[in-house]
Amino acid sequence: MFKLVPIHQNISVTFQYQIQFTNNVFNLKNPTLAQVITEDGEKKPKKVVAVVDAELLEYFPRLLKELVAYTQFYAEILTLPVEPMIVPAGEAAKNDPKLVDQIHQLIDTGRLCRHSYILAVGGGAVLDLVGYAAATAHRGIRLVRIPTTVLAQNDSGVGVKNGINAFGKKNFLGTFAPPYAVINDSAFLTTLSDRDWRSGIAEAVKVSLIKDANFFDFIHKNTAALVRREMDIMQQLIHFCAQLHLEHIANSGDPFEMGSSRPLDFGHWAAHKLEHLTDYSLRHGEAVAIGIALDTTYSYLIGLLSRSQWQTILNTLSALGFSLYVPELAEQSSQLEHPRCLFRGLTEFQEHLGGELTITLLQGIGSKIEVHEVDLSLYRQAISLLREFIEKSQTLLTAS
Repeated sequence: MFKLVPIHQNISVTFQYQIQFTNNVFNLKNPTLAQVITEDGEKKPKKVVAVVDAELLEYFPRLLKELVAYTQFYAEILTLPVEPMIVPAGEAAKNDPKLVDQIHQLIDTGRLCRHSYILAVGGGAVLDLVGYAAATAHRGIRLVRIPTTVLAQNDSGVGVKNGINAFGKKNFLGTFAPPYAVINDSAFLTTLSDRDWRSGIAEAVKVSLIKDANFFDFIHKNTAALVRREMDIMQQLIHFCAQLHLEHIANSGDPFEMGSSRPLDFGHWAAHKLEHLTDYSLRHGEAVAIGIALDTTYSYLIGLLSRSQWQTILNTLSALGFSLYVPELAEQSSQLEHPRCLFRGLTEFQEHLGGELTITLLQGIGSKIEVHEVDLSLYRQAISLLREFIEKSQTLLTAS
């Protein structure tokens, strides 16, 4: 009798994509986008559909015309079979499942294939939405991201994740699908509000704290320049931050998060929950700054960080302009089953990744440690200590 034995299959897949840095990407004299598309080596013009963040049009009212004119100028390389689609900015893009269907309809109407391109122009939430739609049409259409915020250019727009919100949970639906290319255009940063300019810096602080003390020192020393919106300093921050994120994705051994560890989400278990608890009135980066402050304070309380390191981190975040305390931190914190309890975010964080609970903490600036259990009473103490720190800082500021 023939014996059926297990078949073991190993598949190794290599992904390559580039991050380009430019200014005024749709200027006819700027060949960056056209060159990116020609690098696939195929000779005939490629179909491209574009999905654009609605908020951009308030500051760049000619953006759509420039995009169309660009495709006409480079008609031998790319063609626009349907008009660009405009989608809401911010978390509204990720909270409406109908938008995914509409992008799929756009792809179908334009008769795109897997050798065609989707151009996503906007902030991180819009890129997440378009990336999810691109990854699920024809099992994957080439995605070119053009991030337009600091947060998207240095973090979310350069990684391999896409997703939308569902069931009251951040990124409940999503894919791991690397983009074909990313083009960071500094011109888009000039019109950001101070909140959005600042928001993206939180992810740079995060990655510096867990990976590179010298990078944190750069941010700490250049806090005033960043507040003054000096573009050269911001571009350096974006480049360093993106590079550290990409090195982790490529070299951590778990780019698609098959395990239980997610160090790049330091501070994020609380941040994701706070976004939901505040009905997304907090920007993602603002919530991340609070999450960083909370986990930093907890790290200090359990003896991993010195008092001076703890104070330096919180003072740097405060000097950058972040508010590090919101009432939702402590709301219903003693009632774990209450839907507005912050600590439900721990369970949701674990469910999203799977496996055992794994939280990244600091054991020094530039050095991380992973833990699988936390003391909620100490986290409540951390919330109180964080509130006291902020109140004392505000008192000193008023007195001066």
